[in-house]
Amino acid sequence: MRQQKPPNLLFLLLMTDEVIQMSLKIPTNKVKELREQSGAGIIDCRNALLETEGDIEKALQILKERSLFQAQKKAKRSATQGVIEAYIHTGGSMGAMVEVNCETDFVARTDEFKELAHHLAMQVAAICPQFVSREEIPEGADIEPEKACLLLQPYIKDTEKTIQDIINETIAKVGENIKVSRFARFELNS
Repeated sequence: MRQQKPPNLLFLLLMTDEVIQMSLKIPTNKVKELREQSGAGIIDCRNALLETEGDIEKALQILKERSLFQAQKKAKRSATQGVIEAYIHTGGSMGAMVEVNCETDFVARTDEFKELAHHLAMQVAAICPQFVSREEIPEGADIEPEKACLLLQPYIKDTEKTIQDIINETIAKVGENIKVSRFARFELNS
């Protein structure tokens, strides 16, 4: 068996220096801006900016694709912890409750998770979905899934995104699987 030569120390130093020089080309204000827009970690933002040579829009797209991939990887994991969030609309004539689950009680107490649950309760109150996901629609029902399913609806605060997109972004931030288990909507005189 032939022994492999260890890498040349000078080569390693040059490679390290090249990586440092590349990372210095990305200003910290760009990393900060991308982090604020995406919610991704600092290293992920820097790496995405390096890949796109500083283009924030392309870096955002890369981070979105990665968060979707992360969400798909985590989808099989059990989500038994979480919160029940209530939202009562101004005037008290309409409200909604939503159960949002995650993997650990630690994540359930984070601001990101609580904010997601609150926004989901607001969505349920505003748009009045009938089902959580497409899989719950009875076979043969004449229903538009994008209107009837919470996860497929456009997000009320950013119609370019769906509720599933918002959940995927939060999964990327907190690193755990997140599921909407159930919801209820209440309205006076309905």
